[in-house]
Amino acid sequence: MWWCGLAVLLTIFEQPAQAQGDRAAVRMEGRVVFRVGPSAEAAAPARARRIEQRLTALAGKEGDIPGAEVTASGEERAILIGGVLIVTVSKSDADDHLLALDALAAQWAAALDEALARSEFRHRSGWVRFGVQVQASVRTAFSRLGESAITVVPGALAAILVICLFWAIASAVRVVMRAIFRRIVDDLTVENLIKQVAYYAVWFVGIFVAADALGFEPQSVVTGLGLTSLALGFALKDILSNFVSGLLILFMRPFELGDQISIGDTEGSVERIDLRATQIRTYDGRVALVPNADLFTSRIINNTASPCRRGAVEVFTGYELDVAKLVPLIRDAAQSAPGVMDEPPATVLIAQLGPSDIAFEVRYWSDSRRSDFVATASAVRLDILTALKETDTPLPEPNVRVLVPCDAAGWRDAFGPASPKT
Repeated sequence: MWWCGLAVLLTIFEQPAQAQGDRAAVRMEGRVVFRVGPSAEAAAPARARRIEQRLTALAGKEGDIPGAEVTASGEERAILIGGVLIVTVSKSDADDHLLALDALAAQWAAALDEALARSEFRHRSGWVRFGVQVQASVRTAFSRLGESAITVVPGALAAILVICLFWAIASAVRVVMRAIFRRIVDDLTVENLIKQVAYYAVWFVGIFVAADALGFEPQSVVTGLGLTSLALGFALKDILSNFVSGLLILFMRPFELGDQISIGDTEGSVERIDLRATQIRTYDGRVALVPNADLFTSRIINNTASPCRRGAVEVFTGYELDVAKLVPLIRDAAQSAPGVMDEPPATVLIAQLGPSDIAFEVRYWSDSRRSDFVATASAVRLDILTALKETDTPLPEPNVRVLVPCDAAGWRDAFGPASPKT
């Protein structure tokens, strides 16, 4: 969300300057002559720069400069100096200055005459003119910087205050949602979804309000969002993919908070589902953050989706035993182990006939949670082993035995290499 808001604001800053102010100052040698608004052909800053270029060209001419003349043309007034068009005064300019069209044209003509009359640039030599031009450029730059600061700084401070306010509101909404839905909703996943949607919705509104505090219209913000959608799609592809996948996971709910899942090499309990990543605590106590895009597109095993889970252990016996009596013995021992469910009952199958032993697979059902499942498997093995020993049932012995003599050094000397014959 922060990256999206920043990209939108950067795009809006690149819009024409009238979004930040309706007028731009026309300066000559760093001094403000008058201020103009946007025209049908150009924005206010571009229009002001064009007028400044014409004034600079006039000031550089030799000889006397005639006074400004105002000519009428419909609902516009053209101000000319020496037959050169300097600026066209429109009806919108007059409305912006709260003056009549002729009055504003006369005011701007007088201001132009005064600026050209006091111009130091016209009465100096070439090098001095260069210095005056540099000085005027520096003065103009600092003047514009000061005007921008006066215009932008209050809006920026207001935007910061708005962001802080909406941050507090979003945090309060999340706390209130948690307190309310824990009383009326037992599903932690639904509670998490509602909290996050409400939290980011407040932030989204806050970005628009902060943009308005900076002087941008909501339409400009929406336009900026539309202009940057393609760039955001490429630059933030992974982030947006995780965000959308997080929403889909929260809506479709392939797993919930507290479920024990396995994805790739990561297996553990789901502790938190955010809109970017899901937090999983592994069985050894570590925390793994898995991107939601990987969870949504990969194969997930939900070990606790069902309350019960089938387990299996292997038992090996010799061929000399009576299988008809051995199978009920093993089945009863597994069924009586702590943690084994009565339904479905435990079963014993012959899994493999080896060269020296028979492999039995003992299947049983227990609680699906990892701790209970592992503890039940250990209890089943222990009870089967105890039952076999109590009935004196022999267990298979290895085919190969390694015998180590007590006096290894003596045997080594006895069977050592014989001394060479002379």
